[in-house]
Amino acid sequence: MLREELPKIITGTVPGPKARAVIARREAAVPGAIRCVYPCVMERAEGAIIEDVDGNRFLDFVGGVGVLNIGHCHPEVVEAVREQAGRYFHGMFNIVTHEGYVALAEKLNQIVPVRGEKRKTFFANSGAEADENGVKIAKAYTGRPNIIVFSGAFHGRTMLTMAMTSKKAYALGMGPFPDGVYRAEFPYLYRTPGHMSEQEAIAYYVDKLKSVFEECSPADKVAAIVVEPLQGEGGFIPAPIPWVQAVRKICDENGILLMADEVQSGFGRTGRMFASCYWEEAGCAPDIITTAKSIAGGVPLSAIIARAEIMDAVPGGVIGGTFGGNALACAAALKVIEVIERDKLCERSMQIGQKCMERFGSWKERYETVGDVRGLGGMVGIEFVKDKASRTPNGELTGKLIQECASKGLLIENAGTYGNVIRFLAPLVITDAQLEAGLDILEMAIRKFI
Repeated sequence: MLREELPKIITGTVPGPKARAVIARREAAVPGAIRCVYPCVMERAEGAIIEDVDGNRFLDFVGGVGVLNIGHCHPEVVEAVREQAGRYFHGMFNIVTHEGYVALAEKLNQIVPVRGEKRKTFFANSGAEADENGVKIAKAYTGRPNIIVFSGAFHGRTMLTMAMTSKKAYALGMGPFPDGVYRAEFPYLYRTPGHMSEQEAIAYYVDKLKSVFEECSPADKVAAIVVEPLQGEGGFIPAPIPWVQAVRKICDENGILLMADEVQSGFGRTGRMFASCYWEEAGCAPDIITTAKSIAGGVPLSAIIARAEIMDAVPGGVIGGTFGGNALACAAALKVIEVIERDKLCERSMQIGQKCMERFGSWKERYETVGDVRGLGGMVGIEFVKDKASRTPNGELTGKLIQECASKGLLIENAGTYGNVIRFLAPLVITDAQLEAGLDILEMAIRKFI
């Protein structure tokens, strides 16, 4: 069975001949801006293993960039989509009601850790759409024009979310951007200036946030502060809980909504169903959660959830869309949540994360190029540097690691402002043998280039 196999390259080098031909067709037919970094052309996939058109097997530590927490082609999700397809594909929710949409909204209202006893949910198609709609909802409820986002943030590639996203390599030549988006410094503790303690650093970053009220927008004009509980593209940087508590307090004192962007961190990835469950446990739950990626096991879907009084403040016609809450996607998502809860994949995420942190931590002790290791549950990042003393980012090394690992049958991806972080997003159904095989390949690659 493919889902139990280990990585294996049978063509000697990758891409093999069949894959090379498809990649050449891709280059001729698809914009070059959608880059082809990896020498893998999928033929079939199960669990954490991809088999390419040449018969090579790749172990997937990327998981569709956080889409495949329950793995490739989970048989129960496949069956749920097949069964739904036999009844109907689609019915626009503004025109007809289909029960899958309602059932999924009810389930998310039950399990998502937003403030308020009565919650409401609606659906879009992508993470960027979810974030944009979350901002619209916050503006409708508060009647305020502005939002605050953070350094290192990634929220999407629509016009608004490009403005919200920090790294402007994702938005070259696309301005001018929408007004009313202001940026504060995210608490990137590994790169805090000076020699501060963690407590001092938290206070420093809280003051940086407060300065936005003086320099950019008065607090009473801010609708929402938008935070990734664990930054994805920014470098897998967890938001420290004491800082989140301080942000929650600032929001409460100023009538600002706290919005958690859980597009990448949701559905078991961090050891909880949502990373903001950690916030809820610390008494600082968000007002709005946006989520996508692993919600439907690979079928396009995203969700926006808030307490009822926030959602009901939105004027009719302002939110919605043709494909949001598509019947096939809702069927997949209901089954995904069932599998995560039944098979205890949040607990499995914690086990995987512990194994990774132990292994990565040993690399940090042994290798001068491993500067920092951080994460939550099975969402872990390794930051590579030129040396520990200078902490100079080493994006060149991560580029070499990606190619070397791919040549041995392991798919990994970088992240971070400087592209110097390797992120771990393997499916939570990965076997122990597969996990160890992948970690071995990655360590051998590190040793090759140090």
